[in-house]
Amino acid sequence: MPSQTVKAPDAEDRFRQAFERLKADEPKLLKPGAPVTQNNVAREAGCDPSALKKARFPMLIREIQAYIELHQNDRHSTGKNPKKRTANRTVQKRLEDAIRQRDQAQSILASANIRIIELSEEVQSLQQQLDEIRPSPRWQT
Repeated sequence: MPSQTVKAPDAEDRFRQAFERLKADEPKLLKPGAPVTQNNVAREAGCDPSALKKARFPMLIREIQAYIELHQNDRHSTGKNPKKRTANRTVQKRLEDAIRQRDQAQSILASANIRIIELSEEVQSLQQQLDEIRPSPRWQT
């Protein structure tokens, strides 16, 4: 029987897998959002950037450079980096939360004001009933 051995991925396979992970924005070693660069592909593969040489991997280097050239407008079109967009979303979320809290507080205040008016009217009504039942004492001289 021929033995089936699973060979470890060679260097080019590791670089290609790292390249695909960076394109999908699912890196394992780098932070998400890391740009696709030749150096980052090497770092994501767990190697020193000098290991990914054009002399050893000419096709892969051309693919990386073509991808970078095609997608460089994508990176600059937003005008902001991902951290800044996240910070702006956080500010927007905080503003929405503050508006919601303000509206809820106004609703509670309006309900409390209505209840105060109802209770004041009830006190007046009860006072009138009490005055009818028991007239206020008059000083007789």
